[in-house]
Amino acid sequence: MTTPQDIAIVGAGLMGHAIAYALASAGHRVRVFDRSTEALTALPERLAGIADLFGDPPHIAQSVQAASSLAEAAETATLVIEAATENLAVKQFIVAELEATVAPEAIIASNTSALPIGRIAEKALHPGRVVGTHFWNPPHLVKLVEVVEARTTRRDTVKRTMRLLGAAGYKAVHVKKDVPGFIGNRLQHALKREAIALVANGVCDAETVDDVVKYGFGSRLGVLGPLEQSDLVGLNLTQAIHETLMPDLDTTDTPHPLLQRLVAEGKLGMSSGEGFYKWTPDKAEAVRKRLRDALIAQARSNQN
Repeated sequence: MTTPQDIAIVGAGLMGHAIAYALASAGHRVRVFDRSTEALTALPERLAGIADLFGDPPHIAQSVQAASSLAEAAETATLVIEAATENLAVKQFIVAELEATVAPEAIIASNTSALPIGRIAEKALHPGRVVGTHFWNPPHLVKLVEVVEARTTRRDTVKRTMRLLGAAGYKAVHVKKDVPGFIGNRLQHALKREAIALVANGVCDAETVDDVVKYGFGSRLGVLGPLEQSDLVGLNLTQAIHETLMPDLDTTDTPHPLLQRLVAEGKLGMSSGEGFYKWTPDKAEAVRKRLRDALIAQARSNQN
């Protein structure tokens, strides 16, 4: 059984409130601080929404406390998760501020999708206790967290973080080197680079790319990872395919010119009504609902 701990979340927004709920549902005492009064005011309603989604008793959401100051949130915490905006200077400032507040043995974790953890920790007096925790959005439904070890992070910091998050129901994976994008985003954006190049080169349109992923290899990725699949078919076959394929794959080392052109033209995707596709509000909402329903069904299945 998980031993309840005091945990602080810095940031009550998109990621922070959901991380707080997930950890509170595992029995931890969670306090949340945000400099935005609006974000803190909205916290109870957002937490209640997650409880309704899962059919959880209301006491879980109600157990998450809003703190009026960083010190109130973090002074007794054994783990603080910084979930502020994806801005290096902001995250560096929060880490430095936390060092003056938390206990010497407390872990300071930074939730980021791509910023190097070593850079976030570079102004810390005790960088050994600073670790990366890349939660995936939405973190109450996608239960993977990449625990990122920077060059200065102590190994026991990594182990303690992985143990706590694993006991809270996350699949915690160890990223042993602090590379840009960690593991998941490197894989995801390598696929996006080739997908954009296929469209740009006239091989197919955007819908065809997405259909091939969704109805082809994508349907098995949830049960069979790429290296498992390589072993399944045989590394000799994988090598033979690579000998033909690798010289022809896209190697653009900047954002693809097609992507740059779309952004320059204001074609940003659903938010602007056009990107690789043309979007009406109803069509965009249908896709959001499809994703949301699939993630909810998966999360409920994992709970049973």
